[in-house]
Amino acid sequence: MNMATESDLSSWTDLLHSSTKILEQAAPSAQFPPLQRNLDQLEALSKKLKSKTLRAEAPSQSIAATRLLAREGLNAEQLARDLKSFELKTTFEDVFPAEATSVEEYLQQVHEMAMVSAIQEAQKDNLKSFNDCMMKVMKEDWQKEKCDFLQSLSRISTLPRTNISDSSAGATRPGQIVSMISSPQISSGPSSIGLAPLANKPVLEKKASVYAEVVKNLNSARERGLPFKPATAFKCAYESLGLETSGGKSVNMQKIWHLLQTLMGEDIAVQRNVSRKMSLVIGARRHLEWGHEKYILDTIQSHPVQAALGGVVGNLQRIRAFLRIRLRDYGVLDFDAGDARRQPPVDTTWQQIYFCLRTGFYEEAIQVARSSRVSNQFASQLTEWITTGGMVSAETAAVASEECDKMLRMGDRVGRAAYDKKKLLLYAIVSGSRRHIDRLLRDLPTLFNTIEDFLWFKLSAVQDCPGGSSSVVLNEGLVPYSLDDLQNYLNKFEPSYYTKNGKDPLVYPYVLLLSIQLLPTVLYLSKEMGVEGYNVDATHISIVLADHGVLSEGAGAGQKLGVMDAFAEASNIIRQYGLVYLRSGDLSTVLEYYAQAAAAVGGGQLSWTGKGNIDQQWQRNLMLKQLLTELLLRDGGIYLLLGPRGAGEEGELSRFMTDVKARQQFLLEASCQCQDAGLYDRSIEIQKRIGAFSLALDTINRCLSEAICALARGRLDGESRTTGLIQSGNEILETYKYYPEVRVFQEREHVMEQQTVLRQLEGILSIHKLARVGHYLDALREVAKLPFLPLDPRAPDTTPDVFQNLSSHVQACVPDLLKVALSSMDYVTDTDGSLRALRTKIANFLANNLHRNWPRDLYEKVARAL
Repeated sequence: MNMATESDLSSWTDLLHSSTKILEQAAPSAQFPPLQRNLDQLEALSKKLKSKTLRAEAPSQSIAATRLLAREGLNAEQLARDLKSFELKTTFEDVFPAEATSVEEYLQQVHEMAMVSAIQEAQKDNLKSFNDCMMKVMKEDWQKEKCDFLQSLSRISTLPRTNISDSSAGATRPGQIVSMISSPQISSGPSSIGLAPLANKPVLEKKASVYAEVVKNLNSARERGLPFKPATAFKCAYESLGLETSGGKSVNMQKIWHLLQTLMGEDIAVQRNVSRKMSLVIGARRHLEWGHEKYILDTIQSHPVQAALGGVVGNLQRIRAFLRIRLRDYGVLDFDAGDARRQPPVDTTWQQIYFCLRTGFYEEAIQVARSSRVSNQFASQLTEWITTGGMVSAETAAVASEECDKMLRMGDRVGRAAYDKKKLLLYAIVSGSRRHIDRLLRDLPTLFNTIEDFLWFKLSAVQDCPGGSSSVVLNEGLVPYSLDDLQNYLNKFEPSYYTKNGKDPLVYPYVLLLSIQLLPTVLYLSKEMGVEGYNVDATHISIVLADHGVLSEGAGAGQKLGVMDAFAEASNIIRQYGLVYLRSGDLSTVLEYYAQAAAAVGGGQLSWTGKGNIDQQWQRNLMLKQLLTELLLRDGGIYLLLGPRGAGEEGELSRFMTDVKARQQFLLEASCQCQDAGLYDRSIEIQKRIGAFSLALDTINRCLSEAICALARGRLDGESRTTGLIQSGNEILETYKYYPEVRVFQEREHVMEQQTVLRQLEGILSIHKLARVGHYLDALREVAKLPFLPLDPRAPDTTPDVFQNLSSHVQACVPDLLKVALSSMDYVTDTDGSLRALRTKIANFLANNLHRNWPRDLYEKVARAL
């Protein structure tokens, strides 16, 4: 080790001496000044130089690789940097050996692989779409369930509570028939739902609340013969809720109510010289014209500079301001041209006439037509069309049709000046020719920008054809365009086409209404059960249509419904809606909707005055009786319809039946239906109200007979019920003495007969009670004393038809009475032979009435006793 160190030192010493000599021999250079460095400095500089050239100590293999890359002209450092940023990715690669297959097979394999890949990708997309759709549906269902649950809680918490524990109940004897029907404690008026603040209610309940108030006002006006506009009232009620938000929907319920208002002609006087169907068509057209007027005003307000309206606010000036905006790229318009010699202005005559008509400015349209040379001939035809409501004469239609033919031929010729499309539209409207209208829409499919413009044109061209367009042919073989043609065309498309797959749900019913398909509109909306409550709107739309009596005119194309069928459909919708209030106990509101349901069958407004046809009036009265009877069967129904006392004079029944005899006859029939339904307490209450005391006593005797039979068979509630029935019977007899009009319905003898039956049943009941407490001897003595049965041992035999003269209610109690008598004899000793004589009387009684078909166990008891 020491030797190695010495040799190294000697080598370093030699190197130092040699470098010193070289330094002495070297001549100084002016370019490079001499540098003096000691050994330590040289060592430090050498290490620094080494660190710059080699960042790390490279092994011998790395050095060799670097030399090899340098020999091939590759930069090792650049290659190292590129490798650091290099990333491996999966790529598509051909896995088919091209050399082993033909071109056709190769392409077939590639095609199959591409199809498989596309199918797999489509499956993934479908699965993702399905999961997204199911999640959306689940969220919507959950939202609906949550809303329904909260609404049900709201209804439950706000329902009127019936307090049946009255302080006076202690004075009522057990089992006494004191029906809660006639008690004023039952809430038959508006429920306490109406007391809640309107702002805290859901949308559906808000609608229902304001609509129900309108229905009450409508019924009140119809009863008193006062004018009332139901569509206008419902529209105002809906607007008072402030529910409308745009939300990207083109049609809202407010727009539909305005359409109904114009359809029914409530906003303007209806033309008298047109049919009802054409008045509906004109109303739909006026609604579209109203909407276009709003569109024009909005356009002018959005472009005030281009409109250049100034301070003039006339209708024609508005149309011209709108045309300045619409035709701003066409140059100077004729009504703005100061000097026509400089530059020929754009002739807007037909544009002005068309947009005046489209906006409902009929007077201005005639004014423009008369003032222009190009349209002077058309002015008379236009005037006739406006005056007659679209029903021009055959000669005028033929002239307009001929002009359409000329323009269409002109358009077919190459090199001829094109005709004004608005002129063709106007002449086609006046002609009313189906051929021209169909060809115009076929040749110019982009003529109308909106469905409103399209429907306005179609409605303007509709002619009144009672038997359909095919049955009416004008001069020169012209077939008029009918409402059925329009409806058939619109019905070719599914509802989803109009609603954009549910994004704009009210467009389809809006189109149905515009095309006078009234009943299909109601049926479609009644099926919409969403949170918007369109089914509630449908019910009240049907009320408006039924009140105006137009349902038969709007059954829709292809609907083979009769007049009564259309009214019956609307009546059923109204009645079903009223049942919602019936379930919540709001009988007062139910009554209002039931009255409208009956009026719908009777033809609407005319049914209130009796001016409808006989068949409709009969249908209305029949349904009204059925619905009122349905209310009478409900708790609180008698108090609502009849009032606290009387036969309806102080209740709601007098609103619908003003004749006293008609009311009493209706109540008699209703009491019979109550008996058929087993509601004897309500039947008795009704019979008492109308003074039918013998019928009420007969009902009580029937119930008492059944209660006695139940008591004999061991029913625990029989005794309490019999006590209440007897008490009610005595009260009726007491009321009968002071009733002033008793002879109107029943004779005194009938009341006395029922009183006798009541006393006989009381005697039978007393015998059962004695036997139940073990007083058998007393029970047998009472049996012998019964005056209506030949069972007295000391009395001679009577005629065998005694039993036949008894009331059926008493006859029903005799078998159990005889069983009780025979059973009581087993506990009593016969000391004087009277019991044996009583047994003989019973046996003879049965023998004399063998046709009665007595119970088998009764025969057995008699046989054992003898």
